[in-house]
Amino acid sequence: MKKILYAIAQFVKDSKGQDLIEYALMAGFVAVAAGAIMPSVSDSVSTIFSKIGSVMTTAAAS
Repeated sequence: MKKILYAIAQFVKDSKGQDLIEYALMAGFVAVAAGAIMPSVSDSVSTIFSKIGSVMTTAAAS
């Protein structure tokens, strides 16, 4: 029983991976904010990715 409680306590104290989650949340926030602030840029990026997708589809078909 003591081993289980000790394992749970160690799991709660463990903070490995916390930085990765924080960086991922920050990157997501920046991406959403950039898309909201610059809608013309997001439209341009969408157009570019659409063109790349169509070129890749054409290349894969031949």
